Amino acid sequence: MKSPFPGMDPYIEACGLWPDFHAHLIEKIFEVLADAVPERYLVRTGERSYVVLVGQEGKEDYPFLPDVRVTSPAGSLGQGAPEAGVSVEETTGAPEVIPIRPFIEVEFRETFVEIYDPLAEQQLVTSVEVLSPSNKARGSEGRELYLRKRQGLPMGAANLVEIDLLRGGERMPMLDPWPDSPYAVLVARRKRVPHCLAYPVHSLKPLPTIGIPLTKPDPDVPLALQPLIDTVYRRSRYHRTINYARPVSPPLAGAEATWIEQQLRDKAGQDPK
Repeated sequence: MKSPFPGMDPYIEACGLWPDFHAHLIEKIFEVLADAVPERYLVRTGERSYVVLVGQEGKEDYPFLPDVRVTSPAGSLGQGAPEAGVSVEETTGAPEVIPIRPFIEVEFRETFVEIYDPLAEQQLVTSVEVLSPSNKARGSEGRELYLRKRQGLPMGAANLVEIDLLRGGERMPMLDPWPDSPYAVLVARRKRVPHCLAYPVHSLKPLPTIGIPLTKPDPDVPLALQPLIDTVYRRSRYHRTINYARPVSPPLAGAEATWIEQQLRDKAGQDPK
């Protein structure tokens, strides 16, 4: 079953489905580009990972981040625990106990797609990023790492395609204002910054087909985003998980709010009594 939204479904983000959606969307982008680019190019998936301590910035700050893995408590004792069946009070005469919380190491992983030209000494041609919540969280390690990559690619020898399908968080810094839309796609071509192309993306309009830059004289490879999103939604059967009657954060407003209210009324009228 398709999403009721003709464009990007905001409930994927709101209902805790982002890790699954992000992983499958990256897979679909890889499949399409691997089949579409000329034979000279190589398409690969990459991964950016880092570790933070819960308490400074933790999973509660990034509830939808793909592939979050708890590794181990930092500074946990692990030795000297009393034997099973013997309480601390019985062995030490009930000492004073103060509850404290250890730091927990959490590993964050963010995947992306990259196109290489092996004829140019394995040169990176284009990087395609689907933003994760950590990339849009102010002051986070994930944002700082991504910003370093983002600032370096177009200034050097590679193109950047940045797909932001998250309503929450802080958008990436730009010299000019972003389009007045809940989502956006940015295409930054090598050595053309600060001149980039921004595609507005909406929930009530199908997502655009964007051009993935290659090395001249090869033309751009078209990437139709809406069919990929529809495929992920259908194959993952998100309609079984999403409750469209619940509020989302940030809340829907304007035409989006009116539209979903009408959809719910129509569905209520179709349901058997």
